[in-house]
Amino acid sequence: MPTTRYSLAILCLIAFSGLSGCNGSMPARSATDSTQSPGDDPEESDVARAEQTWLQDWNLPDAFDALPSGQFWLQNRNLPETTSTTKIDSLAEVDLWTRIRHGFELTLEDESRIAGQLEWYHDHPDHLPQIEERARPYLFYIVEELDRRGLPMELALLPAIESAFIPTAYSSQNAAGIWQFMPSTGKMLGLEQNSWYDGRLDVVAATEAALDYLQSLAAQFDGDWNLALAAYNSGEGTVRRAMQKNREQGKSTDFWSLDLPWQTRRYVPQLLALAKVVEEPEAFGTRLTSIPNQPLFDSVDIQAQLDLTLAARMAELSIDELLQLNPAFNRWATAPQGPHRLILPLENIEMFKQNLVALDPKKRLRVTAINRTGNSPTLRYTIQPGDNLGSIARRHGTTVDTLKLANGLEGNMIRAGRHLLIPGPVPETSRPLPVVAQRQRQVGISGRKTIYTVRSGDSLWAIARSYNVDHEALARWNGIAAGDTLQPGQKLIILNDSVVAEAAAAITAETAVR
Repeated sequence: MPTTRYSLAILCLIAFSGLSGCNGSMPARSATDSTQSPGDDPEESDVARAEQTWLQDWNLPDAFDALPSGQFWLQNRNLPETTSTTKIDSLAEVDLWTRIRHGFELTLEDESRIAGQLEWYHDHPDHLPQIEERARPYLFYIVEELDRRGLPMELALLPAIESAFIPTAYSSQNAAGIWQFMPSTGKMLGLEQNSWYDGRLDVVAATEAALDYLQSLAAQFDGDWNLALAAYNSGEGTVRRAMQKNREQGKSTDFWSLDLPWQTRRYVPQLLALAKVVEEPEAFGTRLTSIPNQPLFDSVDIQAQLDLTLAARMAELSIDELLQLNPAFNRWATAPQGPHRLILPLENIEMFKQNLVALDPKKRLRVTAINRTGNSPTLRYTIQPGDNLGSIARRHGTTVDTLKLANGLEGNMIRAGRHLLIPGPVPETSRPLPVVAQRQRQVGISGRKTIYTVRSGDSLWAIARSYNVDHEALARWNGIAAGDTLQPGQKLIILNDSVVAEAAAAITAETAVR
């Protein structure tokens, strides 16, 4: 099993393709369409695969305003700028896009599936710039890792297809993060997942796990990146069975010849087409701004559990700025058992370190004494005969060190009848999770949706009319263009009105509070 490393290299991303709900439907696959996400069971039903395409877009014009755009922390950073007149030799030193283009290795086949994707990008020139800002904080780290491993730079664009570079993206099947790992695959690759921390949302850890996995797939398929990418999308077993079927029929076993799930048949062309657009944006009527080829962040060792609001204050950041770089923490503090590190902008690190050294260790966590029967999640626990700190910590999902810190204990001795303060999550209204991430988790498991199997002669417009929904919204829910031709047997997600209304109301209300 690959071991995920927490590199001290930093992030500086850009994004490109994949977010539905950004003034137009998506090219082929929705931002959180993990339809056969990495590690999915190859035998997973078509319904389960189709369910993963619906989540990212609720047909809400401002549904993702609450997500960090990547702009707010960059606005006053005094970054160097380049112009179109800069020579390539010098531009390569300061512009990340040029570095990426120089590292492209995959062949752009003259194939109709790629042509269709290129046409979509040409018809939606605003798509790439809109996603680029969301991707900015993370790309430099990804490019550095690809360069270090000697991998094709096209892989830096893969999170755009998977998640639109939204680190808190969740699919209805619980694939998560910019690389859209299923829980089982994340665990296989060493990504810790618990109530405090989800390593799939940790951009540094998940990127290294994803590249470990992609390298492994490329080795399994003798260096054929098209097959490796197809396996990342639909599972190694799915690709191997398709190859074996072709061998038995005397057919070629290259990606373009295989009978794969329709989502996978479009997945590789979508990435190749995106690389072409990044290579020649002007040819498609779009643009990419300059991104400096330099780190913006580093990892800071915090040594033990730390309140996130306090951490943000010590780094002179807002909680949203802190969470944009550290989206894997699910609760009000870092995880009791680690990782004990935070990703911070370079310019804020020295101030944070000074404040951390000066911080009283007993004030690292927020703890409020209340009655056990109260509604607050912080617990005043009465020690029972036979209790010890270890058993109490396990029972309440925390650690012995956290209990000792919260209660000012020097040793492990406790007495029955006395009380311990047990830190828990803060109330939901003040949890520092992004609004959309919370809503995705809640709506994603609601199940209030219909799975429709396309029949011969069906059209998107006719299906939408029969279910009394907008045909463009139906297209966005399923990660396809409104004018796409449907295939018999294809599965479509149709959201119930209550799901859309609930999401809209929740996001509107919670955003208004801010």
